[in-house]
Amino acid sequence: MTRTDAPIGFVDALERLFGRFVVDPISAVIFYDVWFWDDAPGDPGVNIPVVVLWLILGATFFTLRFQFVNLRGFRHAIDCVRGRYSHPGDPGELSHFQALSAALSGTLGLGNIAGVAVAVGIGGPGAVFWMTVAGLLGMSAKFAECTLGQMYRVVRPDGHVSGGPMHYLGAGLARLGWPRLGAALAVVFSFMCIGGAFGGGNMFQANQAYAQVASAVPLLAGRTGASVFGIALAGAVGLVIVGGIRRIGEVASVLVPFMCSLYVLCGMWILLVHADQLGHGVAEIVRQAFRPDAAWGGFVGVLVQGFRRAAFSNEAGIGSAPIAHSTAATPEPVREGIVSLLEPFIDTVVVCNMTALVLVVTGAHQHPDAGSGIAMTSWAFATVFPWFPLLLSLTALLFAFATQITWSYYGEQCWAWLFGVRSILVYKAIFLFFVWFGSVSQLERVIEFSDLMILGMAFPNIAGVVLLSGQVKRELDRYWGKLRAGQFERPGSTTATTG
Repeated sequence: MTRTDAPIGFVDALERLFGRFVVDPISAVIFYDVWFWDDAPGDPGVNIPVVVLWLILGATFFTLRFQFVNLRGFRHAIDCVRGRYSHPGDPGELSHFQALSAALSGTLGLGNIAGVAVAVGIGGPGAVFWMTVAGLLGMSAKFAECTLGQMYRVVRPDGHVSGGPMHYLGAGLARLGWPRLGAALAVVFSFMCIGGAFGGGNMFQANQAYAQVASAVPLLAGRTGASVFGIALAGAVGLVIVGGIRRIGEVASVLVPFMCSLYVLCGMWILLVHADQLGHGVAEIVRQAFRPDAAWGGFVGVLVQGFRRAAFSNEAGIGSAPIAHSTAATPEPVREGIVSLLEPFIDTVVVCNMTALVLVVTGAHQHPDAGSGIAMTSWAFATVFPWFPLLLSLTALLFAFATQITWSYYGEQCWAWLFGVRSILVYKAIFLFFVWFGSVSQLERVIEFSDLMILGMAFPNIAGVVLLSGQVKRELDRYWGKLRAGQFERPGSTTATTG
């Protein structure tokens, strides 16, 4: 995801930017807090933004509605990514692996490095357990929205495929007899996605990447260094996005495995060095997840931190991933939906848990010198690899770059849906300007507003997907029946295991 910390100070920052008459209605809905109180005297209780609660309820609904497709479809998803069910001439622009990599490049980011440290710092190691649970539930949300992205995708006159919530909210709800509701939700989603693409998916990434790189390379410190960095990053992003989704998919299919492997291998080596502490670390995470020694408010606080960080990390239910997955080459919408459920697993269950275990076994979450956020993660890795801060700078740069190229495509598709394909070059020029601008500016308030838009995308998206879930369920049952009957098998191949 694009943020590394929970949303703080949104109302004040946005009021200064846009005035109370704009901010109050938006922030009141998206970041209204649902409070939980403890009976203990003096306990202030804990709170959760309604947008996070909305994401949790949606993911839980989809998990039950589709009969735990997140678990029973897991092995089939791996088979699909391996190309077992792909055929030459399948309609689409990207392979299953390229579409998965493109979508992952939009979610794997600084939140996986710093956001986990924030969750552990605030909620303790137990927050990681609930982060994992949220990631597993989020797999079902990704399946539902990405299946719809495939079902309602269109081929534009220029030959490129376009899909996502702006299509299935409008056309799908119109099919159910609610054309005005569908059009309204699609427009709201599109404007929020464009705002999020310019800000949280672009300027924030450039800003944070520059800060990390400049800390490791003093020559880039200062406004001149920031400007040079911004121009270079804008040039690199431009070389990729000018080629459209196919170029993005090609780059992401190389970049995502590389940066994940680099980060995870370092983490695994640290866990091997601290192998004697690994069992204790896992036990501590599980023990503190339920906090038997804590009051009700303490338990809910840990649970909320875990679910909040997972929601901000893997974007399940936000509606961004269907835009990338709709371009995958397949005649079966459900097949790509099943592929997409691997995203929250990789993002949250694998990468975030790797970070969390490193923090726990090295004792970084309790050390007074470790700091917080990305500094805590850097300190933990540096206990084994003294040179890791330099590698972290490279990793942060790669994560930011991957997020930018993918979010540029998300915003581009919504821009084209609203303003027409001919205006796409205008959008790309604006996007590249903001790459440079994000590197040289202090953009806290603008980025907060952009993050508000990204999270706000969940409201129209989940509402529409819930209303359209009957169509997804019928497609899933049909597909699963054909899969069990072996109708998708190539001649001479063995029968697939459906889990």
